[in-house]
Amino acid sequence: MSSTPQHDVDHTLAYPEPPASPLWHRHGVKARPLTDAQKRRNRELLVLAQRKPRNTAA
Repeated sequence: MSSTPQHDVDHTLAYPEPPASPLWHRHGVKARPLTDAQKRRNRELLVLAQRKPRNTAA
């Protein structure tokens, strides 16, 4: 018996993945920075969500 292990290789998985969809990429489009009012509103909503008990209705 050989001391080197035999590996089962699935050759169908050896091919490269297809390229990602171009829709997944944003070329050159930058997100606009949030205004101070938007940042403040987000912080208020976050604090509210952290205080409020979660609904456990499933």
